[in-house]
Amino acid sequence: METFEAIKTRRSIRKYEELKVPDELIQKLLSSAMQAPSAGNQQPWHFIVITDKNILQQCSKIHVNAPMAKDAALAILVCGDVVLERHKDYWPQDCSAAIQNVLLAAHDMGFGAVWCGVYPRKERVDGFKKFFNLPENVIPFALIPIGYPAEKKSPDNRFKEDRVHYNKW
Repeated sequence: METFEAIKTRRSIRKYEELKVPDELIQKLLSSAMQAPSAGNQQPWHFIVITDKNILQQCSKIHVNAPMAKDAALAILVCGDVVLERHKDYWPQDCSAAIQNVLLAAHDMGFGAVWCGVYPRKERVDGFKKFFNLPENVIPFALIPIGYPAEKKSPDNRFKEDRVHYNKW
């Protein structure tokens, strides 16, 4: 799939077929994430790959806006590690770039995925930190449920001319 087409046609998918995603394709998704740009190339991320249905069920309880996680083939919990930071407070931007890469790669590979924000919601951060026994320096940033799509969404043109400013406000 051509890059611009992937950007224009990617949509958040919340319904999935009951099919397993092969390990080699999960590896490709993770590789795509780690190709993301990061401040000073610090790469302050960690990824927890969740394929166990019981754990996916628990994730949907921790994150009330992620009920689809229980039906996904897998989810990736993207975390930022503040110890790996060389440029303070840029880890959320770095993790966001990694997430966008995963979403576009998943779409290109024929999967559906959705970005479910965790950080900065304290109850979500605390819930995932406790459930996954994360070290103090690792902050859960977002959960990405992924699977073969059981829904199809049309492309959505989100361009808004009134949000563009040239050379000044």
